[in-house]
Amino acid sequence: MSVFTLVIGNKNYSSWSLRGWLALKHTGAAFDEVLIALDQPETRAQLLTHSPTAKVPVLKTADNVIWDSLAIAEYLADCFPDAGLWPENPGDRAIARAVSSEMHSGFVAVRSQMPMDLRNTYASPEPDAALGAEIRRIDDIWQDCRARFGAGGPFLFGTFTIADCMFAPVVGRFAGYQIDVSETSAVYMKAVLATPEMVEWTEAAKSEPWVIKY
Repeated sequence: MSVFTLVIGNKNYSSWSLRGWLALKHTGAAFDEVLIALDQPETRAQLLTHSPTAKVPVLKTADNVIWDSLAIAEYLADCFPDAGLWPENPGDRAIARAVSSEMHSGFVAVRSQMPMDLRNTYASPEPDAALGAEIRRIDDIWQDCRARFGAGGPFLFGTFTIADCMFAPVVGRFAGYQIDVSETSAVYMKAVLATPEMVEWTEAAKSEPWVIKY
Protein backbone atom coordinates (compact mmCIF):
# COMPACT_ATOMS: atom_id res chain seq x y z
CA MET A 1 0.00 0.00 0.00
CA SER A 2 1.32 3.45 -0.91
CA VAL A 3 1.76 6.32 1.50
CA PHE A 4 -0.66 8.41 -0.56
CA THR A 5 -4.17 7.68 -1.74
CA LEU A 6 -5.84 10.09 -4.14
CA VAL A 7 -9.62 9.99 -4.41
CA ILE A 8 -10.84 11.36 -7.74
CA GLY A 9 -13.96 11.57 -9.88
CA ASN A 10 -14.49 10.64 -13.52
CA LYS A 11 -11.41 11.49 -15.52
CA ASN A 12 -13.51 12.68 -18.44
CA TYR A 13 -15.36 15.30 -16.41
CA SER A 14 -13.63 16.07 -13.13
CA SER A 15 -11.37 19.05 -13.74
CA TRP A 16 -10.52 19.44 -10.06
CA SER A 17 -9.45 15.80 -9.86
CA LEU A 18 -7.13 16.36 -12.81
CA ARG A 19 -5.43 19.25 -11.01
CA GLY A 20 -4.64 17.25 -7.91
CA TRP A 21 -3.64 14.18 -9.90
CA LEU A 22 -1.18 16.12 -12.07
CA ALA A 23 0.49 17.66 -9.04
CA LEU A 24 0.89 14.27 -7.40
CA LYS A 25 2.16 12.63 -10.60
CA HIS A 26 4.80 15.32 -10.99
CA THR A 27 6.27 14.51 -7.57
CA GLY A 28 7.16 11.05 -8.81
CA ALA A 29 5.70 9.52 -5.65
CA ALA A 30 3.77 6.26 -5.80
CA PHE A 31 0.12 6.50 -4.88
CA ASP A 32 -3.09 4.52 -4.84
CA GLU A 33 -6.00 5.86 -6.85
CA VAL A 34 -9.65 5.57 -5.88
CA LEU A 35 -12.11 6.66 -8.57
CA ILE A 36 -15.71 7.41 -7.60
CA ALA A 37 -18.14 7.86 -10.45
CA LEU A 38 -19.86 11.23 -10.21
CA ASP A 39 -23.56 12.01 -10.67
CA GLN A 40 -24.68 8.59 -9.47
CA PRO A 41 -27.26 7.86 -6.74
CA GLU A 42 -24.54 6.58 -4.41
CA THR A 43 -21.89 9.20 -5.24
CA ARG A 44 -22.39 11.52 -2.26
CA ALA A 45 -22.45 8.70 0.29
CA GLN A 46 -19.29 7.22 -1.18
CA LEU A 47 -17.50 10.57 -1.20
CA LEU A 48 -18.45 11.28 2.41
CA THR A 49 -16.48 8.22 3.46
CA HIS A 50 -13.37 10.03 2.21
CA SER A 51 -14.05 13.77 2.48
CA PRO A 52 -16.05 16.07 4.77
CA THR A 53 -17.16 18.10 1.72
CA ALA A 54 -18.20 15.15 -0.47
CA LYS A 55 -16.05 16.61 -3.24
CA VAL A 56 -12.97 15.52 -5.15
CA PRO A 57 -10.03 15.39 -5.18
CA VAL A 58 -9.04 14.14 -1.75
CA LEU A 59 -5.47 13.28 -0.78
CA LYS A 60 -5.21 10.80 2.06
CA THR A 61 -1.91 10.30 3.89
CA ALA A 62 -0.96 8.42 7.02
CA ASP A 63 -1.72 11.52 9.09
CA ASN A 64 -4.03 13.76 7.08
CA VAL A 65 -7.00 14.07 4.77
CA ILE A 66 -6.64 17.05 2.41
CA TRP A 67 -9.77 17.90 0.40
CA ASP A 68 -8.95 20.83 -1.87
CA SER A 69 -6.92 20.73 -5.06
CA LEU A 70 -4.82 23.82 -4.34
CA ALA A 71 -4.23 22.73 -0.73
CA ILE A 72 -3.15 19.33 -2.05
CA ALA A 73 -0.73 20.98 -4.47
CA GLU A 74 0.72 23.23 -1.74
CA TYR A 75 1.15 20.24 0.55
CA LEU A 76 2.95 18.28 -2.15
CA ALA A 77 5.21 21.23 -2.93
CA ASP A 78 6.24 21.28 0.74
CA CYS A 79 6.76 17.52 0.87
CA PHE A 80 8.68 17.31 -2.40
CA PRO A 81 10.73 20.50 -2.78
CA ASP A 82 12.90 18.92 -5.47
CA ALA A 83 9.86 18.34 -7.70
CA GLY A 84 9.81 22.02 -8.65
CA LEU A 85 6.08 22.44 -8.22
CA TRP A 86 6.61 26.16 -7.63
CA PRO A 87 9.25 28.36 -9.33
CA GLU A 88 12.41 28.85 -7.27
CA ASN A 89 12.53 32.64 -7.62
CA PRO A 90 10.33 34.25 -4.92
CA GLY A 91 8.91 36.85 -7.31
CA ASP A 92 8.12 34.27 -9.96
CA ARG A 93 6.64 32.02 -7.29
CA ALA A 94 4.35 34.81 -6.10
CA ILE A 95 2.98 35.32 -9.61
CA ALA A 96 2.57 31.57 -10.07
CA ARG A 97 0.56 31.48 -6.86
CA ALA A 98 -1.49 34.50 -7.96
CA VAL A 99 -2.53 33.02 -11.31
CA SER A 100 -3.18 29.63 -9.67
CA SER A 101 -5.40 31.25 -7.08
CA GLU A 102 -7.20 33.26 -9.77
CA MET A 103 -7.96 30.02 -11.58
CA HIS A 104 -8.98 28.32 -8.35
CA SER A 105 -11.54 30.96 -7.40
CA GLY A 106 -12.65 32.51 -10.68
CA PHE A 107 -13.73 31.94 -14.28
CA VAL A 108 -17.28 30.94 -13.42
CA ALA A 109 -18.51 31.40 -16.99
CA VAL A 110 -15.87 29.06 -18.41
CA ARG A 111 -16.77 26.42 -15.82
CA SER A 112 -20.52 26.69 -16.37
CA GLN A 113 -20.67 27.18 -20.14
CA MET A 114 -17.76 24.94 -21.16
CA PRO A 115 -17.77 21.84 -18.91
CA MET A 116 -14.72 19.62 -19.27
CA ASP A 117 -15.39 16.68 -21.59
CA LEU A 118 -12.18 15.18 -22.90
CA ARG A 119 -13.93 12.56 -25.03
CA ASN A 120 -15.74 14.94 -27.33
CA THR A 121 -15.21 17.97 -29.55
CA TYR A 122 -17.77 20.75 -29.76
CA ALA A 123 -18.43 23.71 -31.99
CA SER A 124 -16.92 26.87 -30.57
CA PRO A 125 -19.61 28.55 -28.44
CA GLU A 126 -20.93 32.02 -29.20
CA PRO A 127 -19.59 33.67 -26.05
CA ASP A 128 -21.66 36.11 -24.04
CA ALA A 129 -19.88 39.07 -22.45
CA ALA A 130 -18.84 37.14 -19.35
CA LEU A 131 -17.46 34.13 -21.20
CA GLY A 132 -15.69 36.28 -23.77
CA ALA A 133 -14.01 38.32 -21.04
CA GLU A 134 -12.85 35.20 -19.22
CA ILE A 135 -11.45 33.61 -22.37
CA ARG A 136 -9.50 36.79 -23.10
CA ARG A 137 -8.23 36.96 -19.52
CA ILE A 138 -6.98 33.37 -19.64
CA ASP A 139 -5.28 33.99 -22.98
CA ASP A 140 -3.65 37.12 -21.50
CA ILE A 141 -2.40 35.16 -18.47
CA TRP A 142 -0.85 32.51 -20.66
CA GLN A 143 0.81 35.05 -22.94
CA ASP A 144 2.11 37.13 -20.06
CA CYS A 145 3.53 34.18 -18.13
CA ARG A 146 5.16 32.70 -21.21
CA ALA A 147 6.74 36.05 -22.11
CA ARG A 148 7.97 36.93 -18.61
CA PHE A 149 8.74 33.57 -17.00
CA GLY A 150 8.75 30.89 -19.69
CA ALA A 151 12.32 30.95 -20.95
CA GLY A 152 13.25 27.67 -19.26
CA GLY A 153 10.74 25.46 -21.08
CA PRO A 154 7.35 25.31 -22.81
CA PHE A 155 5.16 25.89 -19.76
CA LEU A 156 3.89 29.01 -18.00
CA PHE A 157 6.97 29.31 -15.81
CA GLY A 158 9.31 27.35 -18.03
CA THR A 159 9.17 24.02 -16.27
CA PHE A 160 5.90 22.38 -15.28
CA THR A 161 4.47 23.85 -12.07
CA ILE A 162 1.27 23.99 -10.06
CA ALA A 163 0.17 26.85 -12.31
CA ASP A 164 0.10 24.40 -15.22
CA CYS A 165 -1.80 21.88 -13.08
CA MET A 166 -4.42 24.53 -12.40
CA PHE A 167 -4.81 25.51 -16.05
CA ALA A 168 -4.53 22.02 -17.59
CA PRO A 169 -8.31 21.42 -17.48
CA VAL A 170 -8.82 24.77 -19.20
CA VAL A 171 -6.40 23.67 -21.90
CA GLY A 172 -8.59 20.57 -22.32
CA ARG A 173 -11.70 22.74 -22.47
CA PHE A 174 -10.25 25.20 -24.98
CA ALA A 175 -9.11 22.32 -27.19
CA GLY A 176 -12.45 20.51 -26.97
CA TYR A 177 -14.52 23.63 -27.64
CA GLN A 178 -12.12 24.82 -30.34
CA ILE A 179 -11.52 28.20 -28.74
CA ASP A 180 -9.51 30.66 -30.82
CA VAL A 181 -6.47 31.83 -28.85
CA SER A 182 -3.22 33.64 -29.55
CA GLU A 183 -0.34 31.81 -31.20
CA THR A 184 1.59 31.84 -27.92
CA SER A 185 -1.31 30.24 -26.08
CA ALA A 186 -1.87 27.70 -28.85
CA VAL A 187 1.76 26.55 -28.56
CA TYR A 188 1.40 26.36 -24.78
CA MET A 189 -1.75 24.26 -25.10
CA LYS A 190 0.02 21.79 -27.37
CA ALA A 191 2.83 21.44 -24.83
CA VAL A 192 0.41 20.69 -22.00
CA LEU A 193 -1.64 18.20 -24.02
CA ALA A 194 1.56 16.38 -25.08
CA THR A 195 2.87 15.75 -21.56
CA PRO A 196 2.91 12.02 -20.70
CA GLU A 197 0.72 12.70 -17.69
CA MET A 198 -1.94 14.53 -19.68
CA VAL A 199 -1.87 11.86 -22.38
CA GLU A 200 -2.30 9.14 -19.73
CA TRP A 201 -5.24 10.93 -18.10
CA THR A 202 -6.95 11.67 -21.41
CA GLU A 203 -6.64 8.11 -22.68
CA ALA A 204 -8.16 6.85 -19.43
CA ALA A 205 -10.96 9.41 -19.75
CA LYS A 206 -11.81 8.21 -23.23
CA SER A 207 -12.21 4.63 -22.02
CA GLU A 208 -14.60 5.41 -19.16
CA PRO A 209 -18.17 4.06 -19.46
CA TRP A 210 -19.96 6.86 -17.61
CA VAL A 211 -21.81 9.68 -19.38
CA ILE A 212 -22.99 12.82 -17.63
CA LYS A 213 -25.54 14.86 -19.56
CA TYR A 214 -25.11 18.55 -18.83
